[in-house]
Amino acid sequence: MNAEGVVHLWKVPVPVPPPAVRAPGAPAPAPPRPSREPSATASAVLLVTGFVLLSLNTRVAFGQLGPLAPVAGLGTGVVTLLGLLPPLCMGAFAPFVPLVRRRLGEERGLFAASVLLLAGAVVRMLGMPGLLVGTALVGVATAVVNVLIPVFVRSRFAPRRVGVMMGVHALSMGAGSALVAALMVPVWRAGGHAWEPAIGVAVIPAALAALGIAPQLRYGRRAVEPERARARMRVREGDRGLARSLIAFFGLQTLLFYTTLAWLPAILVASGVAEGAAGTMQSLFIVGVAVGGFLTPVLAAARTDQRPHLLAVLLVCASGYAGLLVAPAAAPALWSFVLGAGLGGGQAVAGVLYVKRGRDHDHVAALSTAAQTGGYLLAAAGPVAAAALHTATGGWTVPLLVLAGVLLPSAAASMRAGHDRPARD
Repeated sequence: MNAEGVVHLWKVPVPVPPPAVRAPGAPAPAPPRPSREPSATASAVLLVTGFVLLSLNTRVAFGQLGPLAPVAGLGTGVVTLLGLLPPLCMGAFAPFVPLVRRRLGEERGLFAASVLLLAGAVVRMLGMPGLLVGTALVGVATAVVNVLIPVFVRSRFAPRRVGVMMGVHALSMGAGSALVAALMVPVWRAGGHAWEPAIGVAVIPAALAALGIAPQLRYGRRAVEPERARARMRVREGDRGLARSLIAFFGLQTLLFYTTLAWLPAILVASGVAEGAAGTMQSLFIVGVAVGGFLTPVLAAARTDQRPHLLAVLLVCASGYAGLLVAPAAAPALWSFVLGAGLGGGQAVAGVLYVKRGRDHDHVAALSTAAQTGGYLLAAAGPVAAAALHTATGGWTVPLLVLAGVLLPSAAASMRAGHDRPARD
């Protein structure tokens, strides 16, 4: 493929200098020096590589505690608080991401978020106070990434690549988180049964993410947009019904995801699965998140009506919860993978909904901000509610029944967000 084809495929901006103007009678200019600008192919490779490395790191920190909690003696209160912090911080900070975008642009905003992710990963190794503070920092940085990624994909990749790239984003998130989750117990053992070295594993993908996205700084913009541009980035009155649907669907799916991520190992251990095996099941759950997160956006983006895909995702989730309720110890690997595939698909397809329902880049940013602000704040209640139900009932049956029941309002909420036909909001 030639350079022009690569640029068209990936929408990589290649700077072109203006032609020189020579005055009459002036000597001929010296032969031009070889350009130091990367070729279109190199720019595309750097773009995709940075995108993948950033995506690999985005969920790493949130998948570490599940495998560690049963073996490292982390109490219920600590696990509950660490499960609450990420969605709470992401929901609280998401409304400020449009300001970050106006000031820095998508590229510089994502780079700043990657640096903050790295700082948070380092701070998390500094004892229990550092774990809490660092997790909050990671949550704030992830809020920036979550809001800007759909806008970045729409602006930097060709339209027919939107579904694939959102799928790559989800697949990379799941793969990075699964790999690090699988390392938690072995590193904990190798580190003398201390959880700090295991938590420190997250520094490696965080550093790679910052290095990977850094080449995109040359394409970023720094100008503050005028007031009329700011107005375009708010959800309009006629879009309120769509925004409510996106908030409800994304919020309920995220509630299920973070609650299951926090408590799945504990659920399996309570059903008779060995502690080490429960950590492995957590990794399988995250592998399922990666698989479902890749396939669902790719399939959903190819159509204008995503409602069948949304309902299919919810049915897969229902199958996973049913398995955990009926026979958790009989096939824990199967239930973990199936549940991960369903919840991963539900998380990843939301990015496609923002891009498909958005009229332009500003509208995509507005929908993404609204959905993630309300959605993450709603999701923050999940780990706490599950812990309270477990304490009150002495088991995991009632919490699992409640989680399965959340799929019904999630299905109802998805109907407006899943198609283009105007609705009476």
